[in-house]
Amino acid sequence: MGLFDFLNRKPPQSPQTPKIVETLGAGMVDITDIIAPPAIEVDFDHIQIGNMFYRTLFVSGYPRFVGANWLSPIINFDHSLDISFYYYPVEAKGVLSNLRRKIAEMEATLQTDVERGKVVNPSVRVAMEDAKSLQEQLVKGTERFFQFSFYITIPSDNLEELNSITQQVEATLGSLLVISKHATLQMEQSFQSTIPTFNDKLMVTRNMDTTSLATTFPFTSSELTANEGILYGINEHNGSLVIFDRFTLENANSVVFAKSGSGKSYLVKLEALRSLMFGSEIMVIDPEGEYETLCTTIGGDYIKFSHDAAVKINPFDLSGVYEEGENELGLKILSLHSLFRIIMGNLSTTEDALLDRALILTYKTKGITPDPSTQRKPPPVMEDLYNILLKMPEPEAKSMSERLEKFIKGSLAGIFNQQSSLDIRNTFTVFSIRDLEDQLRPIAMFIILDYIWTKIKRERKKRILIVDEAWYLMREPDSAIFLYSMAKRARKYYLGLTTITQDVEDFLTGDYGKAIVTNSSIQILLKQSTAAIDRVTEVFYLSEGEKHLLLSADVGEGLFFAGQNHVAIRVQAAPHEHKLITSNPEELSRLEDEKRRKIEEYKALQQKPSPPAAETTTTQISLEPRKIS
Repeated sequence: MGLFDFLNRKPPQSPQTPKIVETLGAGMVDITDIIAPPAIEVDFDHIQIGNMFYRTLFVSGYPRFVGANWLSPIINFDHSLDISFYYYPVEAKGVLSNLRRKIAEMEATLQTDVERGKVVNPSVRVAMEDAKSLQEQLVKGTERFFQFSFYITIPSDNLEELNSITQQVEATLGSLLVISKHATLQMEQSFQSTIPTFNDKLMVTRNMDTTSLATTFPFTSSELTANEGILYGINEHNGSLVIFDRFTLENANSVVFAKSGSGKSYLVKLEALRSLMFGSEIMVIDPEGEYETLCTTIGGDYIKFSHDAAVKINPFDLSGVYEEGENELGLKILSLHSLFRIIMGNLSTTEDALLDRALILTYKTKGITPDPSTQRKPPPVMEDLYNILLKMPEPEAKSMSERLEKFIKGSLAGIFNQQSSLDIRNTFTVFSIRDLEDQLRPIAMFIILDYIWTKIKRERKKRILIVDEAWYLMREPDSAIFLYSMAKRARKYYLGLTTITQDVEDFLTGDYGKAIVTNSSIQILLKQSTAAIDRVTEVFYLSEGEKHLLLSADVGEGLFFAGQNHVAIRVQAAPHEHKLITSNPEELSRLEDEKRRKIEEYKALQQKPSPPAAETTTTQISLEPRKIS
């Protein structure tokens, strides 16, 4: 026998070997021993499994009328509950015969009471009417018949807590007109009925038709907690956390509607700050300078637009990215048509045609054509278009050049008439247009959006674009169309568009505003004014309770819609976050005073003369070797 054969030889087998293996296996620890509890104690009113106590309730009585989601207080109860529903279909043939017999019995009871001069029992009359109605629906086939079982198992760490939670559950069920009872002397069977083995060992059933049965399905859930994402706030239904990742939905767009001072900017700044931790690049269009403190503190780029600002954006810039089937120059010219309609006002068909011809000539003078290879050349500026319009013989062209003149040579010169001197490289960039006049803000917002959109097309990465006070753009049809097109195409470029407005009526009056809402997977509604609440209720299909919630909400409270789910939310920030994002004038004044005081203390400390240096004695130590005699 070789070495390989010796190492792979099998031990000799005997007829008793399988029996010995079976005997040894019976004494080994298997998976059942590992997952089994150390002990089970069954009492008449509870069951103890290991260190946990359990009690099961079964429902024996139901209210006559219920509404949708009537079991919400139990589904969202503030303690862990194991709830089991069992549905048993019943053949209509047997039910109809039983109903006929019961109806005949109740009619006989009522007739007997009338003949004897007794007062008719109202409960019997109501039951007979219900039975006749059900009989008619079963015969027509509009309803089916079921039997329904409803069990609740309450877990707890100790018996005292179990008794307390049981009383709370019974009180909650009682408020719903639901009669519940303890499964006394059947705790083992009742516990087995509420574990996910689909085995009903109690069989405490109640007859129900299809409509009544449908109301027991817990369609509405107040939980909106995902395994990933950022913390938006506290769920006011049950105190859980609202954690969500907007990029996991069909699109990452969001809209925020609220009246002034209700906390909408506070919420968006908090979302932006926390999104930075997950690698998102944040860009903000800030009309009121609310993001300056946050931006400078975290080391972002705060870019101001004004007459004397060094940063400029050229609206004629091209992305230089060629996509199959896409005419980059043609799309830019369409965008410029919208921009110049905002600048010049409404254009006639003749003026629109002249503008189109002038734009094409303007790009051609710089050697830029529909050929993608030419679109990396330096683009023209607004003055080039102005000069082209001046050279055209048509009187409409002269009128258009006159409307452009203030941007080239007049009071607004130098703002939109230079090559771009901006390169976004920071992960947090804020474009401030606070120093611009109101008539220039829609123009500046459009140009900034167009510049950002051009940059986004060059490099695809995870970004969030925040457009504050978006009602500026929704007032002009062309800028509204541009914002709507961004909302539709943002997902393609890994962009999440956040639209914020306090003027809800202006935003939702036009079709494009409502289209932006429908193309946003996340919708956040904070406190609303009485003038706008009816419009908001119509667009978002709010219930009466949700409508009153938005009218009476405190600062930072509202409704959070994510896909098909929505909850009442309370925005919560940590103390160090709150200092960065608050917009409360009183708090900002206090923080400024504290900052000023610390600066003065530091200056005083620097100007204080330093104490004289203490005298020291130096001892010379010779390191030369000595001769030992």
